[in-house]
Amino acid sequence: MIEDKKLTRRRFIQVGGAALATAMPHRSANAKMASEETANAIPKWKGFNLLDYFSPNPQHNYARTTADDLKWMVDWGFDFVRFPMAYPRYIRFDRSRQITPAEVCAFDDDEVSKIEELVRQAQDAGLHVSLNLHRAPGYCVNAGFYEPFNLWRDEEALDAFCTHWGMWAERFKDLSSEKISFDLVNEPSLREDMNDQHSGRSSIPGEIYRRVAEAAAKAIRKHNPNHLIVADGNDVGQSVIPEITDLNIAQSCRGYFPHYISHYRAPWVFKNPDDAPKPVWPGEIEGRTFGRKDLEEFYRPWIELKNQGVGVHCGECGCWKETPHEVFLAWFVDILDILSSNGIGFALWNFRGDFGILDSGRSDISYEDWYGHKLDRKLLDLLLKA
Repeated sequence: MIEDKKLTRRRFIQVGGAALATAMPHRSANAKMASEETANAIPKWKGFNLLDYFSPNPQHNYARTTADDLKWMVDWGFDFVRFPMAYPRYIRFDRSRQITPAEVCAFDDDEVSKIEELVRQAQDAGLHVSLNLHRAPGYCVNAGFYEPFNLWRDEEALDAFCTHWGMWAERFKDLSSEKISFDLVNEPSLREDMNDQHSGRSSIPGEIYRRVAEAAAKAIRKHNPNHLIVADGNDVGQSVIPEITDLNIAQSCRGYFPHYISHYRAPWVFKNPDDAPKPVWPGEIEGRTFGRKDLEEFYRPWIELKNQGVGVHCGECGCWKETPHEVFLAWFVDILDILSSNGIGFALWNFRGDFGILDSGRSDISYEDWYGHKLDRKLLDLLLKA
């Protein structure tokens, strides 16, 4: 989930276009390449992102996960949750000033234990848990918190990154990959200045991504050699990472292409939401025609990766609440069909909230009452069919 207000419409188009340009030439109207198909190396998990520890600010009022939430997910047939975490939430430091490198690994045992308890509750309910560092020491796709170093350039940041993952791996060393996986860092990109939201982004050079992923994997597998590790795609989650395919690390794509659809009028994308071009699916948006074929081309490298024997999952997908509901559903039918027909699971961003199936705040649908919550039944039915 990208919440950097400087990721303007132009930047989204550049990132999405770059990822699309790397796709292999279109060979068929059917995204499922039956003659080459290989079973996904990881299960086709389906579920949601849970935002309890998403913000670095403990006062931020994201919906807290309840026992009922977990029960409903499982009762409906879902089996996966992803926890995107901001590391400042579970360390001790003086929040009245900028954090220092010496404080980045000052773990708060009370907060760490609370996260562990939430993980155990989800697992006890029957859900696989993917732990993700949405904000890792030295990198986050979002602005809003000072980072004292750069994960992609500074050895001290990489050491801290590995310390965090080693801590979590040790906490869950006795759990199998059926229960837990470790999603290294959310939506990587190379930012010129980690703390300047105006600085540009670019792809992380493959050798740098490999060095970081390999070091973190070593720290995790020190505690359990069979731990399942996931790496988000390059270019903020959109591009396959060929440089790590030999490391026994699964890769995670995104379900946000094109961003015209997924982030229509999102205030962290458009300085003036009224400037957002009205989305249609399929059809023309700002002089470019979009349709299912474009999605097939976008996901082709990910399907090829899966067919090479690398596990693939879509760690985030969905639409901001302002996208017209019928447009959202028409677009999402195609995305879920392409992913599901190729054995690739997904996690909606989020469960309760602006992208979710409960309490999304959409103004153009009739909700079903669900124990005091507002249920988007059409979206739920679509997810269950995938």
